[in-house]
Amino acid sequence: MASQVIEKHRENAEIYHGEALCKEKSIDLLSEMELPKGLLPLKEMEEVGYNRETGFVWLKQKKATEHVFRKVGKKVSYGTEITAFVEPRKFKKLSGVKTKELFIWVSLSDIYIDDPSSGKIIFMTPAGLSKSLPVSAFELEEGEGGAKTSEIEKKKEEEAAMG
Repeated sequence: MASQVIEKHRENAEIYHGEALCKEKSIDLLSEMELPKGLLPLKEMEEVGYNRETGFVWLKQKKATEHVFRKVGKKVSYGTEITAFVEPRKFKKLSGVKTKELFIWVSLSDIYIDDPSSGKIIFMTPAGLSKSLPVSAFELEEGEGGAKTSEIEKKKEEEAAMG
């Protein structure tokens, strides 16, 4: 199903391939949308697409992964295809992301920051249940691309200084 939706949005989309470029573009997208840069700690990404006209985003990775956000003790599962409609501080109609609550996996449908000054990010299920957690728990942690990002920025600064 997600693949069919992706196909509808491919035309006029920015599409990137390759693990390093996809990681960089996913972090750029989160930054552009004013969301924490560690929100999508995907591994072995193969494709990232963003259709600015429709606000549709997709991320493809080789295999489903799980990640534990240590600061809040939350385990999250990311499928091979993650899709969402984005706008500043929001992921809407999200698919491919689940969180473990007690003993069951619960799909997430929306992630948003209502009030940036609150320091809270809200996760909502298709059933309308929501949980509010600190934004700081979803920032990039060392070893999750933070080091790579600073290496890329360092290289860009060096190139800019050279001419």
